This record gives sequence, structure tokens and C-alpha cells, in this order.
Amino acid sequence: MGERCCAALVRLLVLQAAWALSGGQVRYSVPEEAKAGTVVGRLAQDLGLEAGEAEARRLRLVAQGRRASVEVSGASGALLVSSRLDREELCGKSAPCALRLEVLLERPLRVFHVQLEVTDINDNAPVFPAARKNLSIAELSVPGSRFPLEGASDADIGANAQLTYTLSPSEHFSLDLQKSNERNIVPELVLTKALDRETIPVHRLVLTATDGGRPSLTGTMELVISVLDANDNAPKFNQSVYKVQLPESAEVGTLVTRVNATDPDLGTNSKVTFTANSFIPPSGKDVISVNPNTGEIHLTAALDFEEVSVFDFRIEATDQGTPPLSGHCSVELKVLDVNDNAPEVWVTSLSVPVAEDASVGTVVALLSVSDRDSGENGRVRCWVWPASPFGLEATFLGSYSLVLREALDRERVSEYEVEVRAEDGGAPALRARRGLRVPVSDVNDNAPLFAQAVYTVLARENNAAGAELARLWARDPDEAANGRVSYSVWDGGLGVGVGGAAGSSSGGMGWRPASSYVSVDAESGRLWALQPLDYEELQVLQFEVRAVDAGEPALSGNATVQLFVLDENDNAPALLPAAGSAAEAAAAALAGAGSESGTLWAWAAWGAPAGQVVAKIRAVDADSGYNAWLRYELCEPQGGKGPFRVGLYSGEVSTARALDEADGPRQRLLIVVRDHGEPARSATATLSVSLLEAAEAALAAGSSAASSSSSSAVSRSAAGAELGPGAASAATNVWLVVAICAVSSLFLLAVVLYGASRWAPRAAVLSGPGPTTLVCASEVGSWSYSQRHSRSLCVADGAAKSDLMVFSPNFPPPLPGPAAKDTQPEPSALLDTVSGNTLLNLTSSLLLLALFLCALSSRCCEGGGFWTGA
Repeated sequence: MGERCCAALVRLLVLQAAWALSGGQVRYSVPEEAKAGTVVGRLAQDLGLEAGEAEARRLRLVAQGRRASVEVSGASGALLVSSRLDREELCGKSAPCALRLEVLLERPLRVFHVQLEVTDINDNAPVFPAARKNLSIAELSVPGSRFPLEGASDADIGANAQLTYTLSPSEHFSLDLQKSNERNIVPELVLTKALDRETIPVHRLVLTATDGGRPSLTGTMELVISVLDANDNAPKFNQSVYKVQLPESAEVGTLVTRVNATDPDLGTNSKVTFTANSFIPPSGKDVISVNPNTGEIHLTAALDFEEVSVFDFRIEATDQGTPPLSGHCSVELKVLDVNDNAPEVWVTSLSVPVAEDASVGTVVALLSVSDRDSGENGRVRCWVWPASPFGLEATFLGSYSLVLREALDRERVSEYEVEVRAEDGGAPALRARRGLRVPVSDVNDNAPLFAQAVYTVLARENNAAGAELARLWARDPDEAANGRVSYSVWDGGLGVGVGGAAGSSSGGMGWRPASSYVSVDAESGRLWALQPLDYEELQVLQFEVRAVDAGEPALSGNATVQLFVLDENDNAPALLPAAGSAAEAAAAALAGAGSESGTLWAWAAWGAPAGQVVAKIRAVDADSGYNAWLRYELCEPQGGKGPFRVGLYSGEVSTARALDEADGPRQRLLIVVRDHGEPARSATATLSVSLLEAAEAALAAGSSAASSSSSSAVSRSAAGAELGPGAASAATNVWLVVAICAVSSLFLLAVVLYGASRWAPRAAVLSGPGPTTLVCASEVGSWSYSQRHSRSLCVADGAAKSDLMVFSPNFPPPLPGPAAKDTQPEPSALLDTVSGNTLLNLTSSLLLLALFLCALSSRCCEGGGFWTGA
């Protein structure tokens, strides 16, 4: 294969060199009247094509303005005669008769020029203007008199048109040949012997014209010579040849020239009339006319230089004598060219559409330009308009290529209307134009481009699955598949951590791709949610959407989408559980009753002033912002005003006035906790407040202090104990005395231990894993702040209104497992105390028992027995 390619390349180079030396033309000759199918030449072989390459590359002739009568064989690549070749029809009298042919070869596109010469054969016999010629010769004509005869014409050229004349034998006449000019031979009849009309009134001769072909052809004309009597002087012209030039634009009726002939005879024998004859070419008789009386020659038809450039004819002057005599002269009318033909532009080949990535120099069309005029009038200048992005390159005389001069961009211009203009060199110049429509085909050279680089989308939580969030749109200026865009969520972008803020991987269920939350319609770019969004799980989701076209290769563009989840009030406030089970047990023991499920316990002393805080309700809302801002309200009987009130935003339950015994031993309060969401959500808490004597209140204070040292750090007024009736009998008085003695013995130790636990350092820091929420309570409200990695609690002495409390998490607890069990505290043990030791706990328990016995004994002494409850 390599050797064949090299050989073909060498042959191509040799052929190109030969073409360069020969002017780029292949020349053939063929005789006219050759039969159809006659091989003119092996065109494919002469062009250096391989066998079969002519058919593969569609070697063919390009049609010109007239029928060429030849064709190219698709199988062999030979140039064949396709129809009758008549040189006289194709070229007339022009010599040589050369036909210019253009041969087109595709893949790659090339044009070759072939010159076919049609050689003349002797296929036309000489023809006289008439088959019979009547001549009148005066009887007095002297021997030697000459009588011009109309010569024959032969449509052939060269030797085939060179005529010789012979005359049939006659004793009175002979034939003499004269050259009227370098082109024509005029036969003349010569009188060799005096005529005798009475002997021979009419002479019948045959004039034969023979051409120079092989074999020669002949034509004949009969000469009928009548002998006239009397008139012995013929008219005579003042010059034998008249030469006239007229522009082809001369109008009909224009005077060509005026001939003049005189006759020395007198009377009617001297009156001359003029006639025109012997037209070469014969069409001349339709172009001019002669006035028989004046000898003026006028145009009777329009001249056309491109058809006939020279007219030759003879003028005969005949007198009116008896017999009439005549004289002759020649007229040569030369037609001058004027610029009356505009250039002609033909598109011989057009390769459209043109790809927008076509290289500079690509051939778009082949054109042929010609002008029928000659000289400067036929010299044509061509150009293309507009001047860019196409241009013209001359490939041969009259042949041009329309080539690409600049890079194309279909998105800027999808179709060009190109006009090829031609102008000749005449004055004034004539112009022609040919319009071409050149569409540009698309290639995928533009990537999809989003209208925005970053889209910000707001979506409310708890949206329905499948709800539309936004519509994205990317523009691709390409067409068809190259401009058809499909959309997708790019999983190569950002993911989110589930169970916390977006992008966090520290807690919850782990890392999830963005495509698990949202999806985008591949055709419309509609962004929709795959599942309901939960603000408490996900606040911000950032991901990328990719737009890809359907071109080859495909191009893509990206846009970043920032999805912000807006909080909805979908979580009701949650009451925190009781903080210290030990303190509540002590209060219940002091009251002599068990703790009711779901009820908070607190105590207050009779006579307590207004504004004393007796308890604090704690709640948390998993929402954020206004949806998590809580307010506390006390539900009171209609028309009544209770002794207690609750802080609107702090949740602190305090006395509204001084307490007295009329308020009863116990107050049951219903507290409603509401958020500020729309609509608002709420939760209720039941608080049972026991009213005690001052001593009992001191005992309860000691119990509360001891409980706070051995349990979680909570607000001092957050839990209480309800004092209730106990079952007793008189038999227990003995045991009461024993108890009083025991209390007296241990009182001193109890006071010391109580003081040690009371004034021991109470600040502690607790740390543990897992998400918690730190809430700061004040008169202006409750606000949540999330701490994801640790929690801390600082407990110190101070006013009740400045407590710090650590609440349960805002978010759902983690999945159960060993790790969760190790790190997650029990709900009932939200506060851990790190102050004290085992001895301090034991001492606190003894102090509690001592205080209880003291109170019991005091009550017994005053009332003479146990109280039965209020």
C-alpha cells in the first residue's frame, strides 16, 4: 500500500509539473462528423488517475454555454463523442475550431481545462447562389471582354474550401480566375471570339466549382448567355473596391456608402441601375440594401459583431441599352465591435453548507465568467461582495474559485448572501452579478451557560415531596442537538451532614449527597424536592447543577445552588423533666405523701412577701428564632386572682402578694408555655405549691440545699415537695421521745455537717459528649444556642433570676448503640454535681433526718399529736 501511495504521489507531481509547463491544459483533436462513441482521448490516464479512480472521484465535464457533443465515460475515464460534431455549426468559418471544456474532479475538488479541436473534413460541396445564371452579352462585345460570375461558397475551411472553377468547352468563352481579396477567388467569363447573335443567340455553359478536399466535391451552375445587340458600352465604377467600417451599434437605415458608375453611351443605354449580389456570407442580403437609382447602400437590419464581423458583396451597375451592359465593383463592410454584451457569470459547482470550523482557503464554489465582446470590451474584472469572509481566486482564464478568507461563526451569522460581480473594460463598462446563498452548518463550539453563576433558593421546611423549588435555565447558542441542554444534580459537588447543620459530619446519620434531597428535571431545569425538608435537620444545602448539551463531544456548564431552609413552627415547647429526684423525694417525705406523675412540686412559707420566687418552669423549643421564643402564662380561675404569678419570659413562679393561712395548705397552678410562631404552639405544666410554717420552710430549705448537693445542678426553686397527711397513732409517742433524744445527741454533729455542705465550694464544670442547648433565662425571653461538641454548666451563688440552665438537646437523640449509651446521660440526670464526696453525702442525709425529726417533735409539742394535713 505504501509503495502504491508513493507511486501515485510521484505520478501526481509529474502530472502537475507537466501541466505547469503546458499551461494547465490537455489538448485533443477529433474530426467532425465522428460517430457517437468515438474515443477522443484517454482523459483519466492523461490526468494521472488510477484505474477506477475516475468513477470514484466523479470525473465529469462541466457544462458551458453551448452543447459540447462530448462526454466522459464514467467507467473508463475516456473522452467520447456523444452526439454529432459539425464543425461548421460549432465554429462557422473560424479556424481553428477549438472547444474549451472544463473537467471537474471531486475529493478533493479540482478543475482541469481541456481544449478539443474539431478538425474539418470535406463534408460540404461548393454551392452556387443559384443553379442557373442568365447573362446578357452585347453582340458588339469584343473578344477579351470579361464578365464576372458569382462564385460558389464552401462551408468548409482550409484546403477543403479552396475552390477551383472549370467551364464546359466553348469556342466563344473561356474562364479566368481573379482574386478579389486574399479570401475570395472570383471567376470571370472571358469572350474569346466575337459573337454572332444571328448564328448563336444563346450560349448554354456549365460552370463547375471543385474544392481541394480528398476526395474533392463539386458544385455546378448553368450559365445561360443571351447575345444582345447594339449597346456596346457597359457602365464603369469610379473604384473597383469600396471599403466601409460601421459600428455594430449603427441603427437600421444608416447609410453605409454610395457607389457611382458611369456609362459613355447616350440615352437609355447610359441610364444605370444598381443591384447588390454575391453576398458573403449569404445573410448579408438581409442586412443591406442598395438604392437602384442612386447607388446608396443602407442598413436594413442590426449588425452584430459577435455573429458576423465582415460582409463582402458586389454591386452591379446595368444600363438600359439594348442589350443592357453592366459594370461591377466590390464592397467590403467591416463591423466594429462596441461594448454591447454584459459579462456572464455561471456557477459550475457549489459545495454548501459550509461547516463553521472550515479552514481558511476552503473552496466553496467554482465559477466561470465570459464576455462575448472582444478586446477591452471583453476583458472582465471580477470580485465578490461583501468582501469578507469570502474571496475570489482566478484559476484559469475565465475561471474562478470562491474560497473562504476568514473563520466562520454560525452563532453570529448563520447564512451568507454572497454576490459575485463582474465588470468589463468597455466604455461605459457593463456589469453582471450572480447571487449565491451559502448556509453555515453548526459545530458544537459553545458550552451551556447559566443565566446566573449562583442561584439562591429559599424553601420552607415540611414542603411536600415533589414541590418545585426553582427553575434553572442555561443557554446554548448552538442549534439542534448541539444546543439541546439536559440538567442534572452533580454528585461531585457538596454533600450535607444529616442530623446537624448543612455540611456538618460530626453527628447524626452521617454524610449524604445533595441528590438525596433534591432533583432537577433533565429537560426543563425544574428543581424539585425529593422529600420534605426539616429545618432542625438541615439549614443550608449547597450543591451544583450541571447543564450538558447533546453535541459530540458534549460540552457542559455548572451553576451553584444555595438552598436555604426556612424554619416553620412545627415543634411545640417541651417541658424539661424534674431536675433532682433526691430533693423531690425529701419534699415528699417531709409532706408525708408520694409524688404525683407529671406534677412539679414546690413550697412556700406563710407570710412570704410578694415577689418571692418559689419555682421556675423550664422549657425548650426545637425551632429557632421567634418560633423558639417562649412565654409563660398562668391559667387562673375566671374572675379570681391567685396568690402567685409567673414571669412572662423567665418562667419564674413568684408570690403575687403576701401569703396567709387563708390561701390554704396547697396551691395547684396550671402554667401554659407558648412560642411566638404562627400559629403558636403550647405546652402545659402543673405545679403544686405547698404552704408551710416558717420552721417547716427552714426545714424545707435545708432539705433543698442537701438535695442540691447530692443531685444535678438545677435552679433552687425549680423543684419542691408537697407536704401531706401521714397515718399515725398515739402509740408512736414513745418512739417520738426516742427520736427527740437521738436528735438532741446528733444536733451538734448535724449543725457542723450542715455548715460544711452549705458553705462548701459549689462551682463545678461538667463536660460530656453529645449535642446540648444552652438557654439563658431572663425577663426578656428565652433563646437557644446550639453547642455541638460539648456542654458546660457553671453554678454559683447569686440571685434566682440569673440562673444558668442546661436543657436537653433541640434535635432528636442519636440512634441507640453502645457508643450512644456510653456518652448520653439519662434524661432524669441532666445535671451532675462534682462537689462533695461520699462522706459529705452521708452527712447531708443525716442532716435531713435530723431536721425532719426536729420538725416532727416541734409539731407534736405544739399540737399534742400529728397533723392530719390541710
